[in-house]
Amino acid sequence: MSLSDFIFKAREWGLPPVAPNKPRSREVERVKTNRKVYVSLTATLAALYAVGVVALAPVSFQIFQVRVADALLPLAILLGWPAILAFSAGAFIANFFGGLGVVDVIGGSVANFLATYAAWKIGQMKMRGCWVVAVIVQVLVITTIVGSYLSYLFQMPLGVGLLGVLLGSFVAIALLGYGLLLVLSRTNVTKLLESHGLTIYRKKPQ
Repeated sequence: MSLSDFIFKAREWGLPPVAPNKPRSREVERVKTNRKVYVSLTATLAALYAVGVVALAPVSFQIFQVRVADALLPLAILLGWPAILAFSAGAFIANFFGGLGVVDVIGGSVANFLATYAAWKIGQMKMRGCWVVAVIVQVLVITTIVGSYLSYLFQMPLGVGLLGVLLGSFVAIALLGYGLLLVLSRTNVTKLLESHGLTIYRKKPQ
């Protein structure tokens, strides 16, 4: 018996009507849309980071370096996991082109992951100046990890490796990156992302 026949018979027998199959709920559609937004944002940020590093390779892979793409790292404070995963993957991809081998490929992506994750968590703390602290932590994490293995790869004293990365990270992350974070946190970009279901951690810096 077909569904239409069954509904007709149900009416004859005085049974309550059978509801037709409902379309996929709005909640399910919303979750799918949010997932697409997260994936798209992660892929876009990863590509921006990787391209930025490779395009500026002469200043991105030396022991004294200013990795301008690291200016994107503080955005993890605002965007959370999409940025954390993106900049970790972006470093993994970009460092393949640096010629420093697997140590740089793995080390750079780990450094970015730890720096962005730590900054994101610190940025959510209810304390004065948490964004500033978060950015400083990023500089220190990148300096410690990357400076250490670059000094080994370039056969330079540890102090030289740390100093070279510290100076560049301060310029890229603390100056350029923090400025970018402040600008984007006060624009309609965040509202646009929120309108598509993305969580924005918009705690304002003190």
